[in-house]
Order: sequence, then C-alpha cells, then structure tokens
Amino acid sequence: MNISKIIDNVPDYKVFLTVDEMDESTIRLQSKYPDVVKVFEAGKSRENHSILCLKIGNGNKNAFCFACPHPNEPIGAMTLEYLSLALAEDDEFRESTGYTWYIIKCVDPDGTKLNEKWFKGPFNIYNYMKNYFRPGSEQQVEWTFPIDYKDLHFDQPMPETKAIMDVIEKTRPEFMYSLHNGGLCGAYWYITHEYDDIYDELRETALKNGVALQLGEPESPACIQFSDAIYKMGGISEEYDYLEKYSSKAPEKSCYGGTSSSDYALRFNDCVSLMTELPYFSDDRIADSSLTDITRRQSIEDKLKNNVEHYRRLDRELSNIRKYISSDNPFILLVDQIISEIESSADAQKKWSDDPKFERHAKVSEVFDNDLVSKFYNSLSTSLCARACQYEIDKMKKKVCNDYEALCLLEDTCEVLSEDLKNECEYLENKLNYKVVPIRDLVRIQIESGLIVAKRRQKNS
Repeated sequence: MNISKIIDNVPDYKVFLTVDEMDESTIRLQSKYPDVVKVFEAGKSRENHSILCLKIGNGNKNAFCFACPHPNEPIGAMTLEYLSLALAEDDEFRESTGYTWYIIKCVDPDGTKLNEKWFKGPFNIYNYMKNYFRPGSEQQVEWTFPIDYKDLHFDQPMPETKAIMDVIEKTRPEFMYSLHNGGLCGAYWYITHEYDDIYDELRETALKNGVALQLGEPESPACIQFSDAIYKMGGISEEYDYLEKYSSKAPEKSCYGGTSSSDYALRFNDCVSLMTELPYFSDDRIADSSLTDITRRQSIEDKLKNNVEHYRRLDRELSNIRKYISSDNPFILLVDQIISEIESSADAQKKWSDDPKFERHAKVSEVFDNDLVSKFYNSLSTSLCARACQYEIDKMKKKVCNDYEALCLLEDTCEVLSEDLKNECEYLENKLNYKVVPIRDLVRIQIESGLIVAKRRQKNS
C-alpha cells in the first residue's frame, strides 16, 4: 500500500462541501466508475433525506467509514470525499488495501445542513460559532446505539443510527472509521485496540502537517489513555462507571443516549475502530508540557467555577423565554442538557481531582485547556441559545404572530445573547494565538491515520 502517494495527492480544499454537494459527488463517482463503485441507500434521516453509502472494490475484508456523526464536524466528510475518489480511480491502491470499502460521507444530513452557513468561510472563531449547531446527546448519531449496562437501558436508535447499524450488521467490518473532529484542540486519537507499535506513526501524521498534539486534559475524566494523545475508544460503560464512582446522581440519569458505534460493532466482529480528532483552530500551547505555578487541581477547579457561572447565566437568560421555546426547536437541547448536569458534573470532577496526583504543578497545556479551550466550548452554547431564540422569532414572523410580548422578549433575549457571543469571541481572539488549519492538512492526517490502522488490522486477520 503506497500511502505516501495517496497523501501527496490530497487536493488543496478551500471550503467544506454541503450535504447536497456531497450527494452529487457520490452519484457522479458511481457514474464515472460503474465497475468498481456502487451506491445504495443505507437509510433515511428524520427529515427523509437519503443517506447514501458507497461500496468500492472487492477486497476479502470489509472496512466501513462514515462522517458527520456529529454534524458540526465536516473534516471527515472531506476525508471521505477524497478517499472514495482515490479508491475508485487507483486500481493498485484499492486492491492493495485488501478491503471492500463502505463509505457514508454524511450520516446526519439534517444536522449538517444547520451548520452549512460556516462551511464556505470566512474561517474565524466568530463566524464558526454564530453558525454552529450540535444536537443533544439523545439526537447524536454516534451516541444512540442500543445498550444494556447495569441500570442503563437504551433501545431508541434514530433512523440515522439505524442506517449505521444495518451496514455494520450486514458487512461485519474488520476496520471501522468514525470521522470526528474538535474545534479548538490538538490532534488526538481514539482506538479500540492497544496497538502500541503504531502510536508514533499516528502522532507523526499530525506533526509533519504542523498540527500540535493534544497534551492538555482528556476530553472526559472517564477517558483511558494508552499513550500521549492516544486514548481507548470505548462505549458509554466507561462514562457510567466514572459517574458511578464520583457523581452523587444515579449514572443512568446523566446518560442521555446510548452507546457508541465502536461498542456496537464489537458485537458482530473483533472490529478495530478509530477516531482521529483534529482542530479547525490550533494553538501550540495545547502541546506545551512546561510547568506553571499552579497545581493541576487548582486549574481544574478554576475551570469548573467558570463553567458553572457560564451556564447559570445562560439559564437565567433562557428563563425569560422558555415558555416560548417549542418542542421542535433543535438548538436548545444540548444547552438544556448541560444546564441540568452542570452542578453534578462539577461536583464529580472535583471528587475525581481529589487524588494526590493532581497536586503536581499543571502543565501549560493543561492550564490552556482548562481556561481558554473550556471558554471556547462554553461560547458555543451561547451561540446555540441565540440560534434557539432566532428559530422561534422566524417561526412567529412566518405565522404573522400577534403575540407582541412574546416576540419582543425573544428579540431582546436574542440581542443580549448575540452581543454576549460577540464579546466572548473578541475575548478569545485577543487571548488565543491560533492558526486556521488548512483543510488539506486535516484530510492528510485523517487519511494517513486511517490507512495506518487499516493496514495494522490486516496483520491480525
């Protein structure tokens, strides 16, 4: 497998593709290479949009790749846009992989469409945030697979999740790639199997493309670390066990969806699953391991205090207009979920950080993560609240609403939240020293990481 040749040919993408553009490209690929490419409908979204799946090649093992399981994460869609083309047009490359490839470029088309206003740029923090959308956990494709674990029982997969389940069940893949990315972070990886012989290769894919490694805090205290920037990809059970140990709430009350795609795939095969998490915005401090003057525990406690204050303020703003937010408003779900969990989540993390190991001096990367990265993600919730207000305003105006008081309250709250967002973004612009990572470099990292792991999986076949 000539990986370097494939990496070198990644186009210099300037923008992200929309859902319709991805669908059109998928159909064109089948028309251009009918002997090696087949397209079938894996399922339909909740809004009845076809979820198209490509079948490419005829290897003796199956690989399954899908993008946009979180709709604010389109890097993977561009990765699969290129991978599908490379597999179709390069017979030697396709056959050398040893796989039949099943590829879904966008598994959540409805949610992805709600992000499309930032897909064409300009690529800065404010434009990204004001047009950002992410659903609540119970509507996230990645985290709505069936699970029965201790007192957690979930069996309400969405249509989009069922599409993934059907492909997994029919193909029983040996390698699966769920394409994700962060916003402001470094590069890091989740993998189901502990392949320590490839960790340096994975890290090098990011470093040679100028993307710093994620050496700050783990994404969740429940994460199990294999190596620097390499974590075990698990399911909801790890989060459940963490909550059971540290939270005062029953764990099942804080688990809003189900388990992960990788957890589900392991039911049918010893499937090796991978995620390659990458940033749109990169600040090298996320990889700075020099020590600061404060302890890691203090850095975490400062973050938790700021988080609680941020969501209390959002809750106060929303209290004025909650009765006007309709049940079909998609923008409020994640924020309400976080608000309902913020106090117990903070208490659990405080108990988690009571361990003596948190008394050491914090690294610059950890302080940066707990401070500026945390504020970056909090601001995304400010945006979701503003968009929730605008959603109701637009609905009222379309209906020629006569409830002047409701409309005024919504408009006033929307204005306050929108101004808050501008101020928060201005603060981040002043405090961060970030670069916007070129899409081509991000695709190169994800493509090479995927091929490294797919190749490694073949050794165990």
